[in-house]
Amino acid sequence: MKSMTKLMVVAMLLVAALVVAPVAARTYVGPSDTDGIGVYNISNGDTIYVGEQHLEFNESSFDRGPAGILSGGQLVHFTDITASANDVSITITDASDFELKSSDVGTVTGTYYVFKAGVPTVYGNEAGTVSVQIPKVGLDVVLNDTPIDSVNGKSIARTTKLAFKLTTNLAGFSGLNFNDQPRMKIEVTLPSGGKTTEFGGKSMDYNMLRANGTTVYVNDVNLTGYEAGTYTAQAKWYDQGPGASFYGKGFDSNTVTFDVTTKALSLTANKDSVVRGKSFSVTIAGESKTDYLLFVKEVSSITPNEYPLVAPGQPGVKNTTSADYDLFFPALPIDVKNTVKGIVPDKDYTQAVVQTDASGTRTVQFNTTPQTKDRQFTIRVQDLVDPTKYDEVKVKVEKGAVTITASGTGVYYIGEEITLEGTCTDSDDIYLFITGPNLPPNGANLDDPTVPADSTKPNTFHHVEVETDDTWSYKWNTAGLNLDAGGYTIYAVSAPATKDDLSNVEYDTIAVQLRSGFISATTSGATIAKGDDLILTGTAQGDPDNVRVWVFGKNFFGNGRNLATYDVSVEDDGTFVFDDLDSAATRNLASGQYFVIIQHPMTNDFGVHADTANGVIYGEGITNVTLTNLQAPAAANALINALDSPNIDDTYVKLTFIIEEPQIFIDPIGDVPAGSTFTISGTTNLAVGDTLSIEVTSAAFTPTGKGEAAGFTSFGATTQVKAGAGANTWSVEIDGSSFKPDQYIVKVECIENTDATATTTFNVVEARPTTQPTVSPTATVTTTTTATTTTEATPTESPGFGALLALAGLGAVAYLVLRRD
Repeated sequence: MKSMTKLMVVAMLLVAALVVAPVAARTYVGPSDTDGIGVYNISNGDTIYVGEQHLEFNESSFDRGPAGILSGGQLVHFTDITASANDVSITITDASDFELKSSDVGTVTGTYYVFKAGVPTVYGNEAGTVSVQIPKVGLDVVLNDTPIDSVNGKSIARTTKLAFKLTTNLAGFSGLNFNDQPRMKIEVTLPSGGKTTEFGGKSMDYNMLRANGTTVYVNDVNLTGYEAGTYTAQAKWYDQGPGASFYGKGFDSNTVTFDVTTKALSLTANKDSVVRGKSFSVTIAGESKTDYLLFVKEVSSITPNEYPLVAPGQPGVKNTTSADYDLFFPALPIDVKNTVKGIVPDKDYTQAVVQTDASGTRTVQFNTTPQTKDRQFTIRVQDLVDPTKYDEVKVKVEKGAVTITASGTGVYYIGEEITLEGTCTDSDDIYLFITGPNLPPNGANLDDPTVPADSTKPNTFHHVEVETDDTWSYKWNTAGLNLDAGGYTIYAVSAPATKDDLSNVEYDTIAVQLRSGFISATTSGATIAKGDDLILTGTAQGDPDNVRVWVFGKNFFGNGRNLATYDVSVEDDGTFVFDDLDSAATRNLASGQYFVIIQHPMTNDFGVHADTANGVIYGEGITNVTLTNLQAPAAANALINALDSPNIDDTYVKLTFIIEEPQIFIDPIGDVPAGSTFTISGTTNLAVGDTLSIEVTSAAFTPTGKGEAAGFTSFGATTQVKAGAGANTWSVEIDGSSFKPDQYIVKVECIENTDATATTTFNVVEARPTTQPTVSPTATVTTTTTATTTTEATPTESPGFGALLALAGLGAVAYLVLRRD
């Protein structure tokens, strides 16, 4: 609220200042007979300019505020008049001859308050105000007839008339007589380096130019006879008379340049050759703001659409037809017109009337298409007033090229997505079609081979836009195209043209082999023990997203008595893994044979579906069947019959596996010599990779004294189940160096499937000593004595207590087996 009040006060004070300020009345007092210096008499409200000298402040005009004199007073610029806060304060050293220096003002312009000597510099004490500005001078060189068109920095012909345009902000001098206004001159630097104020038949010295805030023109500058080259001009302050104080202080104008050319009419092209389908441009150089006829010269034996064409809608370009030609040359006899013009009869866009800009130039774009003839064309620019003045340029239009490649090896399964890509420099578009067995002979639509390609109907092709780097790409999905397996050829064409119409277009081809999709699979084992995982692995070619797994067994339809299917994702390389029937699931499956059917959708979605809520299979063109009303083999056969229907394009693979109670068998071990290394092995229906725990413990249980070693021995190890030729196998090597003669118990147990265990026993016996041969020493004897050696019998060892218990146990087991039989 305070800031708003403050702004209102400031506004009211400014309005009051404007009301009381008298109308500016700067006057010029010429040089006196004594000092030869003229002065500008400044009144309240006048504008003064940085750099000015010989300023005289009119005492009678600055008579407000407290009494005093202006000499020794102040020029003050306030940032806030209500607080009398100022940022610039300049002393009026001499009110009768004052210089406003750039160093005093800096960049702070606007209203300055004038205070008399000795008067406090606060708002309300001022004697009046002046506006301080920095002098600004602008120079431009323009067309004489259209002064809004600058030719600064441009090239012009010698026949072009120019004008120099001088603008200043020195409106403070506008009320003075012409001779009392500041004097300027325009200095032109010639190509040779010389300088002049007499240029183009015009005097541009201080006697002609005044700076008074208005726009001043030096018109009708004629360049006839001037040499070709670059000219530079600048407006400068004169060093004598009114305004001389601005001389040499950096307030001269900007510089302008222009090039004078000797050739009145010329035509150039940005390219000597261009690939058809691309554009090129030509540039006309002639008179400023002049109309010229631009056209492609007629070529025999080509049709109108085979010419390069002037692009429509270009500024300064009016597309015409030959019918407009009489408007351009009304004075010429008809036979002369027909001889001179050389334009394409009745063809739009091969010619245009082009108006040059202020610099006498204009660039015009021509477009080519795939239909443009590949040959050299002549482009002509011609004067509309004098047809004998012209220039020509030749541009060659060349054929482009088209390439096509396909991802992969060239052999694909129907249903795969194939990336087609390549380059095209002949046009901005690629048109694709396909040929092959029993397809339309001249090609068919790539996305719908039932549609014949037609050169007159671009929509019968697949259209791809070419990128700015001349490349193109298309992902072709072969699913659902109703194409049989076989060899096909794909055409990439620069225009909609069929196989019999390729003579005037660029094209390339690629051969592809399509094969029918298929599926293969295998189970993790022909026999699966309860509690082991069932894993199905396979490959589905043809790029399906999923395959569908059906499982049947005794009173089992995928989820007990309920029908269930499993959709399994297929990886990018075509592989899939089904592991939904894990150990928890197989543990609850009944023993027996199971049937697996893995369904491949081929090129469309699955053709046979399951209504799992009602146990029904259904599909288009097949009879619905309630599988859960059938026995498992019949249900599997019913599904296979549905998949084999000619109305269903799905394929499938069949597998079987058997669920058994988990079993581990231990091969006979026999007697093992004490201290030896031996192997325990066996077979099992457990899954490959399952881990078996093997424990070997002594059957002995004999008390020992404190000083005796314990007779109890044990061993533990693990091993993994390996695939065998029939049943899976397992084995473990035992280091028996610490085993004493005794009977031992072997227990084998599966870690993953705890329902599977097996036990057996074996004996460790004393190792038989090795009999050493007797070697008789060679000696000379005189008497021979025959001696009889008696060898003691080796006592037979009886089994220990533990061994007897074990044998008794085995006898009990045998008895139970006999009773079960």
